Amino acid sequence: MREITASGQTVEEAVQSALEQLNTTKDQVEIDIIDEGKKGVLGIFGSKRAVVKVTIAKNPIKETEKLIKEIAGNMNLSVEVKTTVESNQVTYELDGANIAILIGKRGQTLNALQYLLHLAINKDKKAYYTVVLDAEGYRGRRKETLESLAHKMADKAKRLNKKVALEPMPAFERKIIHSALQGINDVSTYSDGVEPHRHIVIKP
Repeated sequence: MREITASGQTVEEAVQSALEQLNTTKDQVEIDIIDEGKKGVLGIFGSKRAVVKVTIAKNPIKETEKLIKEIAGNMNLSVEVKTTVESNQVTYELDGANIAILIGKRGQTLNALQYLLHLAINKDKKAYYTVVLDAEGYRGRRKETLESLAHKMADKAKRLNKKVALEPMPAFERKIIHSALQGINDVSTYSDGVEPHRHIVIKP
C-alpha cells in the first residue's frame, strides 16, 4: 500500500490514522489535505470530518538504484548494485558479467550514465545529492591513470616550455588532474573550453 485517504475530527487526527494504516512515520510521506473539516455548533451540529490523502514518498536513492537495473536490463546485462551513502554523496558500485559494456571507452558510457543518474536522483529537488557510479573498481584505476598522465604532461610542458592541452574530460576527472599538480611549483593548471569539450591546460 503506497497511498491512503483517511478522515478524523482534525487534520492531525486524520494524518495519524493514515500513518498507522501505512505503518510509517510523518517524515516518510507526502500529505495532501482534501478537506480541513469544521467543528460545527457546540462541536456537534454541522460538524465535518477532516479528510487527508497520505502517500508514501519515493526514496530517490532507491528509485535511482531501480533505474540502474532497468537501464542495465535494457542492455541485456544483469548487475548487482551496492549503494553507499555518505552525507550527500551516493555511490553506486556495479558488479556483473560483461560490465565493460557499461564502462565504455575511457569510461564514457559510465560517465554518461552517472550524469543521467545525477539528474534522476535530484529531480524532486527535496535534497541535493552527488552521484558516483563505479563498475568493478574502474574509478580507482582511472584516478591512477589520470594522476600518472598529469605528471607526464606536466613534465612535457616544462621540457618544451609551453602549454600542453589535455583531452576533454568531465568536471570530476579534471579535478583529479588539478589536485595531482597542485603541489608542483613550476606548473599551473586551468580549465578551458565549453562543455562537453572543456579540457585542462597545463602551463609552465
